Amino acid sequence: MPTLSPLLLERLRQLIATPSVSSVSPQFDQSNRPVIDLLANWLDDAGFAVRIEPLPGYPGKANLIATLGSGSGGLVLAGHTDTVPFDAGRWQFDPFGGVIANERLYGLGSADMKSFLALALAAAQAFNASDFRQPLVILATADEESSMCGAQALTGPLGRHAVIGEPTGLKPVRMHKGILMEAIRLEGRSGHSSNPALGVNALEGMHDVIGELLRWRMELQARYRNPLFEVEFPTLNLGHIHGGDNPNRICADCELHIDIRPLPGMTLDGLREELQGRLQRLVADRELQLSFRPLFPGINAMETPASADIVRATEALTGVAAGVVGFGTEGPYLNALGMETVILGPGSVDCAHQPDEFLPLAAIAPTLEILQGLIECFCVEPASSITPP
Repeated sequence: MPTLSPLLLERLRQLIATPSVSSVSPQFDQSNRPVIDLLANWLDDAGFAVRIEPLPGYPGKANLIATLGSGSGGLVLAGHTDTVPFDAGRWQFDPFGGVIANERLYGLGSADMKSFLALALAAAQAFNASDFRQPLVILATADEESSMCGAQALTGPLGRHAVIGEPTGLKPVRMHKGILMEAIRLEGRSGHSSNPALGVNALEGMHDVIGELLRWRMELQARYRNPLFEVEFPTLNLGHIHGGDNPNRICADCELHIDIRPLPGMTLDGLREELQGRLQRLVADRELQLSFRPLFPGINAMETPASADIVRATEALTGVAAGVVGFGTEGPYLNALGMETVILGPGSVDCAHQPDEFLPLAAIAPTLEILQGLIECFCVEPASSITPP
């Protein structure tokens, strides 16, 4: 079994043991303040200047920004403090136990992604504060798994280079798709089914809407391609539909929920404008009322240039060319604040959001080595001699 510092193990277990579920369903949603306060105490003891920022409109939710050193550049090591909901009955191990078995650390958030925050602090403590020429920032956010309110509330700049420690198997990632989820609603007029002229059937109207969406999907997939992705085109999924209430009544309202995964270079605002324009033209001459509702604000696709210093540095330290993933992260929000961001962390997304989530103990030492290398490069020494693998 790999050697693990007792202090680091205790911190990993404390983070796992502190519940911080975020969910769009109020019955599951919890505060993340106990995790934020735990981190704040550790970082304050380590000499960081700690700032806790409560999130207006989200009671019990806060971000943490902890800074060691000063300057205009530096490195941000970022992670979210929340986890998804869980079903304890499906777990073999205690979700909050931080149990070590099979050379793994089991627990909710062990891979996705509380552990990264403890590892970032451990990497920082290999240096003296006097070593720093540029600042190191440890950023802990709220509600990445639900509303993204933590990342959306950030103001910058926080640093020049950033690493988000989502589980990537310690392979750097510089691109991912975005997420757009939209409700499309049609309202017509009910009436007796024996005479179609008595009403306006919203369900029949939605049939035409679906046809238009499928035509639009084909156009998007012909227009946009990126062979770096396993699914190299944008996807549009028809995920949920509901309309009407009885077979003998003309359907007066119908709602469809769709999911779009755009490639880098496509924007959520642009997609919404195109979606709404197409469907408004489709129903313009009908007695149907069309409306749209975002199911959540959405996440833009992320792309950090291959030439960015943080990309080249992570490639040099891992020996792996930066790649792409299909899941969304807080990366677009950090990039929008003027940072260049890479997604890189221990563990696998394959066990995230699953019973018996775990972090391989063998991943801890290489994670610390990579993070210390990044701190050395961007905070201690000038980033002037980075070469790709």
